[in-house]
Amino acid sequence: MSASGPSAGRTAGGRNWDALAALIAALIGVLALLVSGYTAYIQRQQVRAQVWPYLTKAYVDPAATDRDDLHHEMAIYNKGVGPAIVRSVQVTVDDASQPDWPHVFDALGLPYTGVGHSTLNGDVLSPTETLPVLVFPDAQALARFREAMIARAKIRICYCSTLDECWMFAGRKPHAEPDVQSVAKCPDLAPGDTFSD
Repeated sequence: MSASGPSAGRTAGGRNWDALAALIAALIGVLALLVSGYTAYIQRQQVRAQVWPYLTKAYVDPAATDRDDLHHEMAIYNKGVGPAIVRSVQVTVDDASQPDWPHVFDALGLPYTGVGHSTLNGDVLSPTETLPVLVFPDAQALARFREAMIARAKIRICYCSTLDECWMFAGRKPHAEPDVQSVAKCPDLAPGDTFSD
């Protein structure tokens, strides 16, 4: 006689093998879901590492190097491994926002003649790219500008990766390292606070 009704799937010991098999299948499914989620997390971390930008500022004086192809300049350098998408730039002198480099030089009491510049706001810096933001006619002009900037000015650059993760670079007090901090998003600056150069 074949088994039927509530006793189907039960053995002499009273165990329900069908329920046990369903429980094991459910546990395997949950484990597979956890492994899949962890794998996706690891892959995202790897992609983040592959597109991570890191901006820093440098003053270049060819006399301090063994290269003769350099200019006297203030440059922004992407030390990261991914492109840096510059979303906003703010330059202040004595805590007052400046709209462009001529105004910065005027506020610092320095001559702007003979200084070349590149536009940073809205630019994209490739990995290892150096953007000469300001090019000076000589070492003395660079030194005067650098001293004045350290004492009185601050540059804030908000930039993002291709994954839309953002960071804020901010020049710090004299003799301190520039500071780069992660931010949720780049700030929406008022027109009067936005640096256009």
